[in-house]
Amino acid sequence: MTDFDGRKRVVIGAVSPEIDAGDFAVKRVVGETLVVEADIFADGHDDISAALLFRADSETEWREAPMSPLGNDRWRGEFKVEQMGVHYYTLQGWVDHFLTWQKDLRKKYEAGTEVGQELLIGSDLIERAALNAAGEDAKKLTAFAQAIREEKERDVVRAFSIATSEELSAVMEKYPDRKSAGTYPRELPLVVDRKKALFSAWYEIFPRSCGLEQRGHGTFSECERLLPVIAHMGFDVIYFPPVHPIGSTNRKGKDNTATAGPEDPGSPWAIGSHEGGHKAIHPALGTMEDFERFVRLAGERNMEVSIDLAFQCSPDHPYVKEHPEWFRWRPDGTIQFAENPPKKYEDIVPFDFETEDWENLWQELKEVVLFWVEKGIRIFRVDNPHTKPFAFWQWLIREVKKAHPDVIFLSEAFTRPKVMYRLAKIGFTQSYTYFTWRNSKREIAGYLMELTDSEVREYFRPNFWPNTPDILHEYLQYGGRPAFLIRLILAATLSSNYGIYGPVYEQAVSEAFPGREEYSGSEKYEIKHWEWGKPESLRDFVTAVNRIRRENPALQTTNNLTFYEADNENVIFYGKMDADMTNIVLIVVNLDPFHKQACRIQVPLKTMGIEPGRPYLVHEVLSEDKYIWQEEWNSVELDPGFLPARIFRVRRRLRREQDFDYFM
Repeated sequence: MTDFDGRKRVVIGAVSPEIDAGDFAVKRVVGETLVVEADIFADGHDDISAALLFRADSETEWREAPMSPLGNDRWRGEFKVEQMGVHYYTLQGWVDHFLTWQKDLRKKYEAGTEVGQELLIGSDLIERAALNAAGEDAKKLTAFAQAIREEKERDVVRAFSIATSEELSAVMEKYPDRKSAGTYPRELPLVVDRKKALFSAWYEIFPRSCGLEQRGHGTFSECERLLPVIAHMGFDVIYFPPVHPIGSTNRKGKDNTATAGPEDPGSPWAIGSHEGGHKAIHPALGTMEDFERFVRLAGERNMEVSIDLAFQCSPDHPYVKEHPEWFRWRPDGTIQFAENPPKKYEDIVPFDFETEDWENLWQELKEVVLFWVEKGIRIFRVDNPHTKPFAFWQWLIREVKKAHPDVIFLSEAFTRPKVMYRLAKIGFTQSYTYFTWRNSKREIAGYLMELTDSEVREYFRPNFWPNTPDILHEYLQYGGRPAFLIRLILAATLSSNYGIYGPVYEQAVSEAFPGREEYSGSEKYEIKHWEWGKPESLRDFVTAVNRIRRENPALQTTNNLTFYEADNENVIFYGKMDADMTNIVLIVVNLDPFHKQACRIQVPLKTMGIEPGRPYLVHEVLSEDKYIWQEEWNSVELDPGFLPARIFRVRRRLRREQDFDYFM
């Protein structure tokens, strides 16, 4: 019997969101609202009340928000998060004797039953509440109880009116009797990140390809000249592949050939040489001071630098000599290099995370992250995290974010869905996705619904990349310039986080090895010298898209995405709206890079609060064209050779002004 408290009659279950019974955290950013629902009910016919309790990890006292019934014993509450870090939430429900009394009193009074005793019972409830109240509220409740008793003898109608008044109910709501309240047995975690975790635009560039000389190795100082260009395009994250010394042993040549020439720089992911390891800068790039200066100058232009966190080594890395126990060794005494049969990566050796010395290995890798945090880095693109233990990442991210909650970790894991989702659950802030391989209307809509309309939305923040140094999809190989425009629009408007592999994408580079999704002449293995001002560059288009993202709050989140009807399988139609409907953006994209497509789209007038037949303004923000539409179905034509997409800003109400700019 000691396991039960018969006074606690309220049941709480089916809480949403709750990730794996509370083992993992829901994610939000500062300023977002967490909406929580649960089934809450009790035996019998008594009324109940419920509250959503929440607190920051640093707080000992719970704050609370009221919950409201949705019907069928489902309740909802919400609260806004205002600071970064770990938070917790839970729920509490109780039989509300005052509400139950009011309900029964009304029934009896309306049925003509004598209610004298019920009025006395209620006045006792109110007096008990007064004992817990303070100041004016205590005086008010005492006066209400006394007035009900007095009016009961003189005027039952008046007594009933007082007992059921909104004023009394409002005061009583502040002081519920929770002696028998039931609390959900779990405190559910919530991780709150800074806003850039939800909204960012990444630009990937190899700093060694920034050189001014035709065949020279670029430096951080030479990269500085690109800062105004990248900032003008509207990117706020500059991502550098590894910037560390590169090993010589088994160095790869051009196009990943097994033999390197004397001028071949090697893959930046083959980290470590006699010049240093994960805490060192490749000497040809400059000094650590040069790197810190670049980070500082980027910050002055409202951009951050992200570096690659690749926990692997070249055979020449100092760790190999200093800590041979951190690696695997073959029977012939040679170190085990990385393999993904039939592929071989002879220039890279992985850590052995099953080493007996795993604790020291973990501590050292944490020190690597903290080293770069001290150098001003707050964003890490993590290379192949799915090839390291989940427990390691969960520990590392937790440890780093304890002291630096503003750090962002992007998971670069193109692997099985459950593995990708697990990495997100254990703490990765953002994640690469299958977007690159979703190209048809059905594929795109189906995948986005999985990301935004299921529990996945609570912990997995997608970051859409049309291309990477490793991946050049056939769509881009054969679709020409229109394909690059189409995929950019999709990435930048479907997801609030997106990125491009910089100058390669700008210049629509599409040369690949036949039958493979790999660039020929890959920049991973050689230094490139890009023509930054080429007239045929996509730079102006990219700049326009990023400007549109900044100007429209609806595009700055992902989970508000809704797909709408377009009567052409080659055209996809979707939209995003902010919570108060002040910003409505509808996007129509021709998925066929070769042919002009026309279709009719069904504008969601009811959702937008527009009555059929009432005119509304549609502002196409890529071309600056403006239209007045009145109907639900409207015709659109999309020419990939000119503009394969339309981004419509919808203004629901028209004013009688001469200039469309006054339409709102």
